[in-house]
Formats: sequence, C-alpha cells, structure tokens
Amino acid sequence: MHQSHEGYANRRAADDAARMTIDMPAAIQQFVDATNAADSDSFVAAFTDDATLYDWGRSFRGHQGVRAWDSTDNIGVQAHFELLRIAADARPDHYIATIRVSGNGYNGTGDMRFRLRDGLIADLRIG
Repeated sequence: MHQSHEGYANRRAADDAARMTIDMPAAIQQFVDATNAADSDSFVAAFTDDATLYDWGRSFRGHQGVRAWDSTDNIGVQAHFELLRIAADARPDHYIATIRVSGNGYNGTGDMRFRLRDGLIADLRIG
C-alpha cells in the first residue's frame, strides 16, 4: 500500500510539473502581471472587446464590465495573484490556471478557466 501511494505522489508531481511547462499564453501572463502591478488599463487590455467574465454567478461583459469587476473585486481590493499551475484544456485555446489570491478581498486558492480568442481573453470563469 505504501508503494502505491508513493507511486501516485510521484505521478502527481510529474503531472504538476508537466502542466507548468506549457508556454504561458501572453494574455494570461498579462492578466496576472497587470493585477500584481495594479495596472487596470493593462488588465482590461488582456480581454477582447466582447469578453465575458463570470465570478461565482455574477457576469460581466465587455471592457466596461471587466473594468467594473477589476475595480470592485481585483485591483480595487489590492489583489495579488500567484500562479501555481497552468494546464491546457483538451479544447483549443482553453486553459485552467490554479491561482493563489491574496489582498483585501477574496483570499484563497482556486482554478480560473480561460478561453482565448485572437490572443486575448474572451471568456474567464471563476468558481
């Protein structure tokens, strides 16, 4: 039993390392970097004009909606992102990022699901 647990742990560590070796999509890197630099203009520019951001049942559309969410739930509450892992989904241009969030709002670790279009974030699902 002990060996199978070790084997599982080793496979899990290898899987986690493989997820981090994918090329980081530029828009997702910009999403993280802009948040950490408190640069709202750069943050919004990582999204398509018609992007949709879903955050635990709330929906925000377009650059105006993304900027509104950013001001109340992200840079507006001094959020800081630490990217722990990123993986490509089976579907093209879909990624799952595990991010540790800290700041004066939500604090915790969770997955964010991104769909890119033309190199920008077209859809982001949190929660």
